[in-house]
Amino acid sequence: MTDQHTVSTLGCYDNPVVETPNLDRLAATGTRFTDCFTPTAICTPARASLLTGAAPFRHKLLANYERNVGYMEDLDPHQFTFAEALRDAGWNLGLLGKWHGGVQRTAADYGFAGPHFEGWHNQVDHPDYLAYLDEHDLPPYRISDLVRGTTPNGGEGNLLAARLHQPLEATFEHYLATRTIEMLERFAQGEGQRSAPEEGPDGRPPFFLATHFFGPHLPYILPAEWYDRYDPDAMELPASVAETFENKPPVQANYSGLWTHDTLGERTSRELIAAYWGYVAMIDLEIGRILDAVDRLGLTGSTAVLFTADHGEFTGAHRLHDKGPAMYDDIYRIPALVRVPGEAPQVREELVTLTDMTATVLELAGLDASPAVDSRSLLPLVRGESVPWSPTVLCEYHGHHFPYPQRMLRTRTHKLVVNPESVNELYDLVTDPHELVNRIGDPELAVVERELVSELYRQLRERGDNFYHWMTPMYAVGEADYDATLSSFETDRHATH
Repeated sequence: MTDQHTVSTLGCYDNPVVETPNLDRLAATGTRFTDCFTPTAICTPARASLLTGAAPFRHKLLANYERNVGYMEDLDPHQFTFAEALRDAGWNLGLLGKWHGGVQRTAADYGFAGPHFEGWHNQVDHPDYLAYLDEHDLPPYRISDLVRGTTPNGGEGNLLAARLHQPLEATFEHYLATRTIEMLERFAQGEGQRSAPEEGPDGRPPFFLATHFFGPHLPYILPAEWYDRYDPDAMELPASVAETFENKPPVQANYSGLWTHDTLGERTSRELIAAYWGYVAMIDLEIGRILDAVDRLGLTGSTAVLFTADHGEFTGAHRLHDKGPAMYDDIYRIPALVRVPGEAPQVREELVTLTDMTATVLELAGLDASPAVDSRSLLPLVRGESVPWSPTVLCEYHGHHFPYPQRMLRTRTHKLVVNPESVNELYDLVTDPHELVNRIGDPELAVVERELVSELYRQLRERGDNFYHWMTPMYAVGEADYDATLSSFETDRHATH
């Protein structure tokens, strides 16, 4: 799993420049999902949905703790997780890298072996990383040439990129891949924290091993070889850099100011794109090391490999960086690759989600996937079966820096976003794939708008997402079949005339 990784940076998703040979070979030997979406474009809630198979409104871990604005900071102890299901079935579990799944409960509390890393960024002062550097006689972390913009109050903006004065072997990404391979070797020998009640087909306990890279999340901090790998002058700015924010929720322009886009200049914007692509290429190399170890250890024929990301990254798209309260495909559409032994390579175009990975893991493990209530196993699609699939995907957002509720319904051709505090959004993805023109209220799309509003309302009610209470009195969703005022005591027989 990578972090903040947009599909536009991968060769197998039609980027002709970025070198991703290892993810490309994973795609070429497995199933590539062209249209996979995160349930919410923010780290902790998305990762909690993967862990639980539940939508964010249901698991209620709605914000990153660093900028939490009063939401829960840990999952309810009774919340189902696939990790605990695997652990209880006797599986060995390992997680190397980003956890970001709560404050009090760590990955170890859910059964994962591996060092604990706090927060959203490469923890370059972690004792195990420092021990790794000492063990291999590698130089310490040091950066220069920091790239920052200027915030609306005249201060320094968030760090966006920097040069790292370490060789590849000393990077946190290489360290994570090395530790992953070491744990993989132990699991391949049947070593782990527990023995399975029923051993796997090769006589060893089955295992689940995850590597969660912190990159290519900004800041893009890379050795010169990777920072300079791509020529900034050859980088094309995203088409949506033409964003005017006209008829868009004002929060988007506010976020553009927060992320200092307009203070950077075109040259710096191109340099940031080049650095982002270099980061992706560097991580691909490390993923290749892990895939090679799977082959070397003779595990390829008995091991499923899944790759995805928690959400995407703007990198200048819509004059934004990072992610935030704007439900564009740049941050909601994510890569999804699934290789299962014995299944033929293919490309699937169904609208699937990160949350569907949960039921997929459970079904691969032969366990009951029904507790992952908002997840649907991808294995029938991986097997090449023709099965009915939803023509829509529903996503949600709850805020970062401040509460900001949104709901989005996307089809293959259109997208509706409900923003209670300002203007709603409607995009024709066929004529406007970069989502620049908000068509909400456009008479030409009146029928589409009405259908999407009604379908979003129906799905929210079916899920039990109380956001629908906002929609009942505000939109033409049909006559309410429940007391929308929640005041049933105010009936005619109690009223005084």
